[in-house]
Amino acid sequence: MIGDEGEQIGVMPPYEALKLARSKNLDLVEISPTAQPPVCRIMDYGKYLYQQEKKEREAKKHQKTITVKEVKFRINVDDHDYETKKNHVLRFLDGGDKVKATIFFRGREMTRTGLGRQILERLIKDVEAQSIVEFRPRQEGNTLHAILAPKKTAAEREKEREREAKQKAKQEKKLAQEKEKLAPEKPGPEKVGPGDDKQPTPVAAGEAPNPVSHP
Repeated sequence: MIGDEGEQIGVMPPYEALKLARSKNLDLVEISPTAQPPVCRIMDYGKYLYQQEKKEREAKKHQKTITVKEVKFRINVDDHDYETKKNHVLRFLDGGDKVKATIFFRGREMTRTGLGRQILERLIKDVEAQSIVEFRPRQEGNTLHAILAPKKTAAEREKEREREAKQKAKQEKKLAQEKEKLAPEKPGPEKVGPGDDKQPTPVAAGEAPNPVSHP
């Protein structure tokens, strides 16, 4: 028997345990029925269910749903179209999603399945730094596909973004400090030399100023 504070009460008959729980307006919950004797605990069962549900909701907030994005290729894909689709694959992988690279064969293209396999193998090699191959190219009917998964977990990608952001901020701060050092200094107030600070002699009240003679 375990009390509502987690303390060990000891072995007691079921009716006494139930009576004790009711005296505290709580519930008697069997938490280990296979033990000998079975283990029960006094608790607020409604509150316990609410807390468990709250924990599950919080856990779901931090979970990312992994989806499978499909990128379709053709066996006659040109280099520009291939690069565009490859960038889509890299963007999906960076977002934490899996990618299904697919090639459809139409009509006589079924005789050139080897060319389609070469395209998928080329893609696997080009994105190997960011991906893990879950399924190598396999053919099902007139479809050839491969499945790629992101190499880094969501937590690792988030840490990498934070590290890059900190590094960028540090570089910007350093550039700002260098610009400040190279900026010209603002001119200060001019220094007054000896004799330059003489004030004009004041004229006493009622005294006429000395006339200035002109030649």
